[in-house]
Amino acid sequence: MQGAAVGLGTVAVGATIVSAPYVAGFGAAGVVKGSIAAGVQSAIGNVAGGSGFAFLQSATAGGLLGTAAPIVLAVVAGTAAVVVAKKAYDMSTEQ
Repeated sequence: MQGAAVGLGTVAVGATIVSAPYVAGFGAAGVVKGSIAAGVQSAIGNVAGGSGFAFLQSATAGGLLGTAAPIVLAVVAGTAAVVVAKKAYDMSTEQ
């Protein structure tokens, strides 16, 4: 049971990391009007290349966090959850 909890935790953390920039307002077509990201961009003005803001915008616009990233993350997290759950089961059934 502990392995399943660790597996679910892994999935939850992964999903949070992938979705956080989108929730903040970084979108595939740019910064979403009225979002947290829009407020930050307004406050900082001209966005410097290589900055954290530029990285998040690039990542959500098809770079690192493009369409495939959530799928890859789900597969990796799911596999990790199965491995951890199997290990926990094996440990619980040892004599």
